[in-house]
Amino acid sequence: MTAVTQLRGSRELLSNLTMREVRGKYKRTALGQLWSLINPLAMMLIYTAVFGQVLKIQVPPGHPSGLKVFALWLICALLPWNFLNSAISGGMGALVGNANLIKKTYFPREVLVAATVFSWDITLLTEMGVLALVLVAFGGMPLPWLPLVVVFIALLTLFALGLGLALSVANVYFRDTQHFVGILMQLWFYATPIVYPITYVHDKAQHLKARGWDIHLEFIYRLNPMERFTAVFRNLMYDNRWPTLGDSLYCVGAAVISVAVGYWLFMRFEGRMAEEL
Repeated sequence: MTAVTQLRGSRELLSNLTMREVRGKYKRTALGQLWSLINPLAMMLIYTAVFGQVLKIQVPPGHPSGLKVFALWLICALLPWNFLNSAISGGMGALVGNANLIKKTYFPREVLVAATVFSWDITLLTEMGVLALVLVAFGGMPLPWLPLVVVFIALLTLFALGLGLALSVANVYFRDTQHFVGILMQLWFYATPIVYPITYVHDKAQHLKARGWDIHLEFIYRLNPMERFTAVFRNLMYDNRWPTLGDSLYCVGAAVISVAVGYWLFMRFEGRMAEEL
């Protein structure tokens, strides 16, 4: 039975668990779901102050939108990154956090990870909708591109789901996984052009090449799938143009490979999961 077939057969359970995750995120908080907007807004203000004002990071104007607002340029990539970070962290802990449920009855355990990842889709879609309205207020035209934004959100979701499946089962057998991943996510954040443009990497690569260091820095850097995803979301939301074919195909490939490998690893080590929990 394939992963798609199992998820389809458990769609009611998946839906219920997803809504449980959505309702439980900000349970008993005064502002509730408003935190899904306040958190990225706070991060945007902090990064804008540090990188836009103190360090004076220069970003290219949107082409053809003409926008040149560091905060908007930043958040077009920051929102997808926040989704990935939250989906991976939540998916990784989904099995351990539901140990009692897993021990009581059998059901496709991957549904727990999928529900956690999908719950963050609702947050991301809401944030992207609000961002689109803000971009319009500043003179951008992201609305015609929103259907493509949804397509790439779906691809990013598959990418995150694959990583979540692999890390969730790793966390069952090796509980230090969550701590290592926390450190790696910080490194991954700064290895992705979120708070600085990729032109900085290009300039550094040219500088090293001029000094005889022919290490293909830019090529290695662009192997990072999140570099491609951030480029695509900025093209659609900030620039208001088609993403490049290369970036688009890379995102598709990264999503397919991630979910295929993640599901294979999950099924490979699922057998003794209840015992380990």
